[in-house]
Amino acid sequence: MEKFIDRTDEMATLQHEYERKGSALVILYGRRRVGKTTLISEFIKDKKALFFLASEESESQNRMAFKDKAAEFIDSDLLRHADVKDWDTIFKAILDARFDSKPVIVLDEFQYIGKSNAAFPSIFQRIWEETLKDKEVMVILCGSLISMMKSQTLDYSSPLYGRRTAQIRLKQIPFRYYDEFFPDKAHRELIDLYAITGGVPKYIELFAEDTDLYTAIQHNILNTSSYLYDEPEFLLQQEVSEVGTYFSVIKAIAAGHSKLSAIATALEIKQTNLTKYLKILIDLDILEREVPVTVDHPEKSKMGLYKIKDNYLRFWFAFVYPNRSYIESGNSTIVMDKIRQNLIDHHIAYVYEDVCREKMWTLNAEGKWPFSFAKVGRWWDKNNEIDIVALDPESNNLILGECKYWQNEVGTSVLRDLEAKTAHVKWQNDNRRTWYILFSISGFTGELKAIAENRSDVMLCE
Repeated sequence: MEKFIDRTDEMATLQHEYERKGSALVILYGRRRVGKTTLISEFIKDKKALFFLASEESESQNRMAFKDKAAEFIDSDLLRHADVKDWDTIFKAILDARFDSKPVIVLDEFQYIGKSNAAFPSIFQRIWEETLKDKEVMVILCGSLISMMKSQTLDYSSPLYGRRTAQIRLKQIPFRYYDEFFPDKAHRELIDLYAITGGVPKYIELFAEDTDLYTAIQHNILNTSSYLYDEPEFLLQQEVSEVGTYFSVIKAIAAGHSKLSAIATALEIKQTNLTKYLKILIDLDILEREVPVTVDHPEKSKMGLYKIKDNYLRFWFAFVYPNRSYIESGNSTIVMDKIRQNLIDHHIAYVYEDVCREKMWTLNAEGKWPFSFAKVGRWWDKNNEIDIVALDPESNNLILGECKYWQNEVGTSVLRDLEAKTAHVKWQNDNRRTWYILFSISGFTGELKAIAENRSDVMLCE
C-alpha cells in the first residue's frame, strides 16, 4: 500500500516546526505499527535529513552506529574513522558541516538508548543546550513505547522537560479515510474492515491483500504464524511488567464487565488495587472510561463504564484469546464458525456506533443543524440507553440518535422508541429543543423517509 493517507495535521505541525527560525525539537510517539516512521519518511523525503533507528543494543553500540550514519550524512572520512567515545562529538561534527537548507536529525526508537543507559536523556539535554539549541536544525525524537517516551522526554521529572517545541502523539487513522485505502469497497465493507483493523496502517495493509473479510481474519489472525496472532501480547509486554494481570483486566472487560465493581468481582481483587491497572491501560490508549455525556463532572461520576478503545484488541480479546486452545490445536475452523455467528452482533454493531459518533462531528462542521453542538457521546440510566446524545449548551439544543447495523431497513418504530426515551434525559428540561438522528447501514423504510421529509427535527443518515 504505497499511498500516504491522512496525517494532514501532523504533517502541518512538522512543517511548521521545520520553518521555525532557529532550532526545533519535536517529540513524536505512538503505539507500534501506527505509522510513525512512514510519517517521518514522508516529511523528510525532500529535506536534508539524517534518519537513525536505535536498537535494543547497548548505548555504545547505538553510538557507534549513529556515528557511522552521521559520517555518511556529512560525508566525513575523519568522523568515519574516528574512535568516538561520546555523543557530543558526533552532534558537533554534524552541526559544523555546511548545509544548503535546515538539516533534520531523526532519532527513531529513542527510548531504547535511554533504556540501556538511564542517563541518556540527561546527556541529550546537555547536547541540546550546548550544541543544538541555538543552531538552524530540527531534531525529531520518535518512539513506540508510550510509557518510556513520556518518562524520558515529556514528564516533569525528565531532563528534557520544557525543551520540546512541539509534541505529536500519533493515533490510529479515523474511519472517514477508509474509502481512500479501499476505493472499491462498499460502505458496509469499510465498516467491517475498520472494526478489525482499527485504523492501524500496518493492519490495513495486511487486510488489503484479501478480498473477503473472513479470509483475511483466517490468514492474518487465526494463523499462529502471523504476527497479528500475538500482537496484543507484544504490545503489552513492551509497556508493562505484570502482563498477566493486565490481560486479565482486559479479558474481563471484553467479557462484558464494564463497571469497576464488576471487573473487581470478576478478578476477585479489591477495587482499590484495580484502579492503577485501569489508569495505565487508559494512558496507553487501550481502554477508555465513559460516563453519560450529560454528566458535568465525569471524573467524579460513579456511573463510569470501561470499554476497550482499540478495535483490534476488542476483537482479539473477544474471539481469539478465549479460543486459543482451539487455534493452537489446529481447530481454527471452530473459532471461525464462532466469529461468523457473532461478529456482527457482538462486535461490528458496537464499532458502528463509534463510526456514527465520528460522523456526527463531520455533520456538525457541515452545518447540518442551525446550531453547533459542543459534546457528543452515549447516554444511559438504570433502564434506558441512547447511542448518540449531542449537547449544545449555548442554545439549549439536544440531539438524540440511534445507530442500527441491521440487515433490514430501519422503520418508524425506532424513531418512536427514541422519542419515548426523550423524557428520561435530564438536561435543560425546561428550556430545550430536541432533535433526532437515525443511522442505518441498510437504509430506511419509505414510511420513515416520508416522516423525515415533513419534520425539520428528524434527520436520517445512511
